[in-house]
Amino acid sequence: MGYHLGFLFFALFTMLVLGVPIAVSLAGACLMFVLITGQVPNIVIAHRMINGIDSFPLLAIPFFIFAGSLMNNGGITERIFNFAKALMGWMRGGLGHVNVGASIVFSGMSGAAVADAGGLGMIEVKAMKDAGYDEEFAVGITAASSTIGPIIPPSLPMVIYGVMASASVGQLFAAGLIPGLLMGVMLMLMIFIISRRRGYQRDAVFSMRVLGHTFKRAFLSLMTPVIIVGGIITGAFTPTEAAVAAVFYALILGVVVYRTLTWRKLLKVSMETIETTAVILLIVSSASIFAWILTSNQVTQNVIALMGPFADSKLAVLMMANIVLIIVGCFMETIAAITILVPVLLPMAVAVGVDPVHFGVIMVLNLMIGLLTPPVGMVLYVLSRVSNVSFERCMRGTIPFLIPLVICLLLVTFIPAISMWLPTLIYR
Repeated sequence: MGYHLGFLFFALFTMLVLGVPIAVSLAGACLMFVLITGQVPNIVIAHRMINGIDSFPLLAIPFFIFAGSLMNNGGITERIFNFAKALMGWMRGGLGHVNVGASIVFSGMSGAAVADAGGLGMIEVKAMKDAGYDEEFAVGITAASSTIGPIIPPSLPMVIYGVMASASVGQLFAAGLIPGLLMGVMLMLMIFIISRRRGYQRDAVFSMRVLGHTFKRAFLSLMTPVIIVGGIITGAFTPTEAAVAAVFYALILGVVVYRTLTWRKLLKVSMETIETTAVILLIVSSASIFAWILTSNQVTQNVIALMGPFADSKLAVLMMANIVLIIVGCFMETIAAITILVPVLLPMAVAVGVDPVHFGVIMVLNLMIGLLTPPVGMVLYVLSRVSNVSFERCMRGTIPFLIPLVICLLLVTFIPAISMWLPTLIYR
């Protein structure tokens, strides 16, 4: 059986290197494993794929994607950016701080880093370039701040992790709130340091009149994260129901209030949502076969046994998990990495006393940093396209902001209270 499992990993790795889509690679490698071993009938592959996506929390995925796209196309992002500029533009390196503040607000709506980078990113980079900021600095802070999106609720990666780990999505959402705000504070500290070194000045004079005007224009938009996050935390509705509420609210704002959503835009957004959801669910269903094979063949237990003395140390397991996740994040898309690694890493973490909710925040934060690193670096590719800045320059501009993100990761990893205080207060 050891040879067969070795073949499974070899086949998966080979197909990924050859550029085969991740869902096809997972399902194909698992199908070859089943055919070679003859342990179970081939039809089990189809059964496991169906069971893998037969989960109520997964219904939140298409609705959160749809809500984020509606907000990007409905003029909501621009109102949020203008309000953030009036609120924070008076600080040194003002538009950098505005960038982070707008991302924190928008993160309470979209739940995806790529949506943040593609929606707000275009507005933020253009505004910073027009104000005289260096292009690399503008793209770097935009890329780094977009990673806050999947940490602060709602979060698509947290939903996927919750399903794979059989953990409470509501607790995961609550656990991400304080780490997400901590990421924002750490990034703003780095902006202040760079701004002093490069001589960046304030971009606006603080004015209560302007702040009041922009707040009034953005008020209904700002209520979106309040409705979503507040509803989940207070128990008014489940994360899935919150996603549906977000869609209805975004439709009301775009169609009735702001009147910026046309039928053509709605059709475009709907087709994009269907396509993105299909890709994600195909990955999840394929990964469920992979997870089932690993579990049924006791791969995790064997890995723990091989680790020997390290398996008894929480510090060693967390450090090893961080290293593995950072490396994998450089090469693999977030959803795929979660679905593949949860069955391997989570049992080891739980065995040494790590809470699954705490580990979920650690995993997602690691993989968000991976979105900023080559060769995959999805956020960098998106920003390179929308800002007309080369991928290499985007990567160079992002490097300084990896420092506060890594510091934040270490704090969240080794001080569990940062992520666990809020869910403990609300749910336990």
